[in-house]
Amino acid sequence: MRASINRPPTPDADEEPEREPALVEVINVKMVESGEKEKLKELLRERLIECGWRDEMKALCRAYARKKGRNNVTIDELVQVITPKGRASIPDSVKTELLQRIQSFLTSIVL
Repeated sequence: MRASINRPPTPDADEEPEREPALVEVINVKMVESGEKEKLKELLRERLIECGWRDEMKALCRAYARKKGRNNVTIDELVQVITPKGRASIPDSVKTELLQRIQSFLTSIVL
């Protein structure tokens, strides 16, 4: 750091300023530490299998691979094409249930 008599020290260009972790980062750490994040992932997996979403995504992947030719499709390309369809087709009931669980968790750590 360079100092001056008239102003506070100026950080050097290669120094990263220390910052407070963002709220999202703090919440993520709490969720990982408590095991809640893993529980939510497992719940999501179960619900997506139950509602047939996983089978639907498999079918979309297979259809895309057949259309383009099995040897002409990369995993990255498949992910890029299927991800928007997958996100858009997650049932609202699954999203609502997860959101409620997250809200309950946040309430429990605040109190």
